[in-house]
Amino acid sequence: MQICLFEDNSVNFLEPLIYSRGVYDLVCGGASLKDKILRAYLGVKYSFHCREYLAAIIQDKNPAVNINEIDGDSCLFINGRVIAGKDLAKIIPLNDNVDKLYVKGNVVIAARLSGNNLKKFKQHLNKQLDLSLFPSLPKEEVDVKIVSYIWDLIRENNSELILDINYLSAKNLFHNHLAGVHQIKKENIFIEGDAVIKPGVVLDASNGPIYIGKNSIIYPNTVIMGPAYIGHSTLIKSLTKIYENVSIGDVCKVGGEIEDSVIMSYTNKQHEGFLGHAYLGSWINIGADTNCSDLRNNYGFIKTHVNGQDINTNTQFLGLIMGDHSKTGINTMFNTGTIVGFSCNIYGSGFPDKYLPSFSWAGTNDLQTYDINKCIDTAKVVMSRRKIEFKKNDEDIFRKIFDLTKNERMIKGLSG
Repeated sequence: MQICLFEDNSVNFLEPLIYSRGVYDLVCGGASLKDKILRAYLGVKYSFHCREYLAAIIQDKNPAVNINEIDGDSCLFINGRVIAGKDLAKIIPLNDNVDKLYVKGNVVIAARLSGNNLKKFKQHLNKQLDLSLFPSLPKEEVDVKIVSYIWDLIRENNSELILDINYLSAKNLFHNHLAGVHQIKKENIFIEGDAVIKPGVVLDASNGPIYIGKNSIIYPNTVIMGPAYIGHSTLIKSLTKIYENVSIGDVCKVGGEIEDSVIMSYTNKQHEGFLGHAYLGSWINIGADTNCSDLRNNYGFIKTHVNGQDINTNTQFLGLIMGDHSKTGINTMFNTGTIVGFSCNIYGSGFPDKYLPSFSWAGTNDLQTYDINKCIDTAKVVMSRRKIEFKKNDEDIFRKIFDLTKNERMIKGLSG
């Protein structure tokens, strides 16, 4: 038996972060959704199902893994939106010898398919797996976490940080004999080899563990409060204040004040400015003194706009959600629940709209379409600075997303 992580129709409500990646590559805590699922079924052969335009770029990152192709005559399909706990394999067993749908309400969480049922689904691999394909299969209701919106990942970040750091701390070697570093609840602080923590840093794990990856550097007079995860080769600038529930990926540069936020790998927010209850994709650059609000003045629930719909998030706290390759100018201000799409360049005085479609240029005044060729030229320069090649597949993704988001821009009155 093998497993296949699949995408369903609801991935569109995780825009703009899913434009450039499979849904299972989103991060919560100290790991991707993919890593959490594979951890639950350790050692099992796996493959990925995705939207067709993402197949080549996902294959580049996973050269030995089948993409949109299933070998053999049996497979356990698992929804890539699942936040897998360590007991997932008990709730949804790998080998049960019975074809079955595992559901949560109207959502397919997993499907065990073999024989003719698997052959039938192989004919639909370019589509999403839904209940209508197998009306006669037995169904079992299961209670597992599943992501519906990006703010679900922000909300779950606290518990997932604790689980992921506990998992990682059992697998790696650490050092915590640090000169001039003030460590509170030292037994909850995990620092990989070759990480450099400068004198004057405060690491406070009173409310949750702290994990710092290899080759990362924490400059003096920084405060980090757990739970917090910092990936490898990341730089934390002096006087940075990282409060609880923050995840920072690999090869980032970070500064200012941050709380309850996820910053994916290869993103820079290295200057002063507040970021709270936010989710930033990769290859983003946040200009100096950019600030985002994450709480309305009347303390009411925050409304936002996703997948063409106005949505009440039913949460009091939500800041900025920003897609890959977007950037802000200095002193940019964002209102609560602002969505910024893929490859935007936002600047100007005052607050821009709370919804900025992909490939937007400017902000509060004279919003225009960001020329696709200029976007690509900038991305090539940015990635080369990290010694990563911008490949033909990357360019294809840019152009495909530009086409996919054309209607978003037309609705906002932008051309192209």
